[in-house]
Amino acid sequence: MAENRNDLDQLYDDEDYGQQPSPDKSIRGYRIVIVILSVILVALSALYYGIHRQQMRDNELLQADRDSIQNDLGRLMVDFDNLKITNDTISANLDIERSRADSLMTRLKKERSWNLAKIKQYEKEVGTLRSLMKGYIRQIDSLNTLNKKLIDENVSYRKEITSAQLRADMAEERAAELTNKVQVGSVIKARDIRLTALNARSKPVSRIRNAERLLVDFILSANELAEPGNRAIYVRIISPDGYPLTTEAMPTFEYEGERMSYSAMREVDYQNQDLAVGIYYNSSGLTAGTYRVELYCDGRHIGEAQIAMR
Repeated sequence: MAENRNDLDQLYDDEDYGQQPSPDKSIRGYRIVIVILSVILVALSALYYGIHRQQMRDNELLQADRDSIQNDLGRLMVDFDNLKITNDTISANLDIERSRADSLMTRLKKERSWNLAKIKQYEKEVGTLRSLMKGYIRQIDSLNTLNKKLIDENVSYRKEITSAQLRADMAEERAAELTNKVQVGSVIKARDIRLTALNARSKPVSRIRNAERLLVDFILSANELAEPGNRAIYVRIISPDGYPLTTEAMPTFEYEGERMSYSAMREVDYQNQDLAVGIYYNSSGLTAGTYRVELYCDGRHIGEAQIAMR
């Protein structure tokens, strides 16, 4: 009886074992799930890392492109600033394009959402500005070439004008020299100047203290260059004490822009031939000594002499 019960218990135990899995199988299942999840996690991590690295590379490329665009635009702006042109139309257009470059640089610095499309757009705008710059450079080079040609022609013309002016100046100087020589050569000169003391009857006296008048006589030399006609001859008699002898009226004439007193004057008719002239000066109470006689005509000094009177 007891054996049968044991057999029955054993049977129940076997049935229970068939219904519940063993611990080893459960652990093995968990391990499989964990391995699968781990593989999935590793795959997801690798995928995320790859995507992240790709995004970083893309961001680095975008940043490099952005920096390149900014550098190109910066150099372009400097080129705009360095362009010097006197043409008003081109200068105004350059100012407009320079303003466009400033605006584009401001947009570049404020841009936050960078992508390939934005890069392409900015590269296109910078390329357009660069093309315009090249066009202006060609225009400026053409104008500079034309200006250089005009400058060279102007220099050549100036040289010709300067040379002609120099020749004209030289001719004018030669003409002035000739004119001056003619003027100098046309001056009438006085020679053989003498001073004679006379008494009241116009007879010579040996002592000047006995004189009532003085006679200055001289020769106006022949000169073919001088203009013939009437001439006013002025005589200045300078006393031994250095004062000019003159009359109570104290007449004067002009010499080199100044008024000078004279002792006596006479008008003569000069016809380019030697002409003897005598001019009288009435005075008394004269003293012995050396007198200086000066003669003037046509505003020029034509002769002088120093004469000792006893």
